[in-house]
Amino acid sequence: MPKPALGVIFHPSFPPEMLVDYARRAEAGGFDELWLWEDCFWVGALTSASVVLASTERIKVGIGLMPATVRNPLFAAMEICTLARLYPGRFLPGFGHGVDGWMKQIGAAPKSSLKALEETVITVRGLLKGETITFNGDHVHVENLKLLHPPQVVPPLYIGGMREKTLRLAGRAGDGTILTEMSSPAYVRWARGQVDAGMTEGKRTDNQFAVFVQAKVNTDGSARAAVREVLAESMSWAQPHLQPLGIVDDAQALVREHGVQEAARLMPEEWVDALSVSGTPEQAVEAVHKQAEAGADSIILQPLKGDASCLDAYVKYLMPALK
Repeated sequence: MPKPALGVIFHPSFPPEMLVDYARRAEAGGFDELWLWEDCFWVGALTSASVVLASTERIKVGIGLMPATVRNPLFAAMEICTLARLYPGRFLPGFGHGVDGWMKQIGAAPKSSLKALEETVITVRGLLKGETITFNGDHVHVENLKLLHPPQVVPPLYIGGMREKTLRLAGRAGDGTILTEMSSPAYVRWARGQVDAGMTEGKRTDNQFAVFVQAKVNTDGSARAAVREVLAESMSWAQPHLQPLGIVDDAQALVREHGVQEAARLMPEEWVDALSVSGTPEQAVEAVHKQAEAGADSIILQPLKGDASCLDAYVKYLMPALK
């Protein structure tokens, strides 16, 4: 089994003034990838990606993810093309639905988010490949478009998703799939099945899995308590992730009956093992290995609650064992 790439997230809550130093420390610490989010009201992911690529030497930079309805496909392709030409092989752009409430708030909610996402990715890929594109779909309407400087190395286009329909779309139309935090090894295996079915539909043969995981590690055992609270807070929206573990009803009842803080304390250890990379270095390394065995091609560590100090702990305690 090939060794997975290891990545880390630059959380959008971190001030952008931290970006260059954070990226350089991640690269020096041995990380293969650094991933950025494009959450509403924080900072721009494409500008952030350009800063990281210009400030580092080898680390790959992913965006997980750009809401498909926010940018015209031509202008998205132009931005991606620029970075792909300047830094061939180092840019990993990802598209997704975006948060429904935010998309409504900014006037970018489509009639069908699935069709908008698929049409956008298909159009952007065609442009990056140097094709002349005319497309009249449900969301994308373009005529006779062609990039004048298409990249020689076309970057993979990732699609972020949680549920069956979007994961099948990722297999049908994407080059890679982004799975959000709360992705257990069981969920990764289930998602692989959905993506594989989509790949068959789209007659595609390869799809790279980037799996985000809540991660906190230290030597005194306190990391687990902090992770428990974050996991309990996430139970309300993570039903697709909990289903393959068979704990949806139990998890949601635990939070409903006891509240987040007490549910965090009562949560079984095996849930924490499955849903995070946390605890002692030995526990965290074991969790990474299980994600790799489940099919993760890139395992992306997410700093707990946007705690920037997590990076130093990853480098000190995890990277020597994993690299």
